Amino acid sequence: MPHRIEIRNGRASMFYVEKPAWHGLGTKLQKPATAAEAIQAANLSWKVVKKPIRAGKDGERQVTMPHTFATVREDLWSNLEEACPVFGLVGESYTPLQNQEAFAFFDPIVGKDAAIYETAGALGDGERIWILAKLPSDIRVIGDDIANKYLLLSNSHDGNSSVQIKFTPIRVVCQNTLTMALKRGPTLRVAHTKDVRERLRNAEKMLRLIHVKFDQIAETFSTMARINLSSKQLQEYLELVFPFPVDPEDQKALAKVQRDRAWSEYFFDQGKGNSDKGVEGTLWAAYNGVAELVDHRGTKSSNDQRLNSVWFGDGYWVKARAFSVANDRLKYWQN
Repeated sequence: MPHRIEIRNGRASMFYVEKPAWHGLGTKLQKPATAAEAIQAANLSWKVVKKPIRAGKDGERQVTMPHTFATVREDLWSNLEEACPVFGLVGESYTPLQNQEAFAFFDPIVGKDAAIYETAGALGDGERIWILAKLPSDIRVIGDDIANKYLLLSNSHDGNSSVQIKFTPIRVVCQNTLTMALKRGPTLRVAHTKDVRERLRNAEKMLRLIHVKFDQIAETFSTMARINLSSKQLQEYLELVFPFPVDPEDQKALAKVQRDRAWSEYFFDQGKGNSDKGVEGTLWAAYNGVAELVDHRGTKSSNDQRLNSVWFGDGYWVKARAFSVANDRLKYWQN
């Protein structure tokens, strides 16, 4: 399953509005969805439950493992005719957040016509779900170079990560996901504890800062577009984004670093939108060159786990580092 989208009973657990994703899977909706429509269209109307773990050989007395539980789909657990995957092992304090509850987090926003659901779905066996909502208005970096404003909510059922709400601008000209660095970034995290639902409701108050955060991001992007890079500065930027491996003898890692730098330099010059007036030769073009590498070239040879990488995995961290480095360089290269 190279696309990582969950397929169950021949149906992909995903929906989209208007344009299909790169893999062509999912249910198409003609208009922006409500939370209820999103859950049904993405095949996510199931619940997660915790089940005790028992150890021991068949035919022998089995012992229940203390303080340890498996997270599973309730509907599959009760259906003996269908395999029930285990999402993960969790402790007593872990509280499952149901898909309906996670999606309902956006209802107050969407209900006020302040955002629209564009896609939602599940990865793997359903252990990670996501929903992407587009906010009104755009970020105009310079000229016709525009980034849309999105909120990406992801929730895992495997016990390995918290509920995350990420602020994710997407550059319209080439659909690059311009990921923000977590350490500075506008990302909300809510752990799966007993008060997860209450904390998620409280997090809604934090969303009042959305427009303030995006204004800050817009100003950073515009500043990046005003800084023209010399060849030496471009090389310095790429060396910081793609540092040499810790082990100098790791030839495979070294070759990947050199390849990533070379392709990013190519997209700095030849990437979509990077030759436009006001963009060409700037720090903004360099940042987008890295994003285009990750979102497109970086997964061109193999689509394995593409969506997961771009939003949550290695690709996400590369783009986060690219933004962080660009932001750090601003104070030096503006002078």
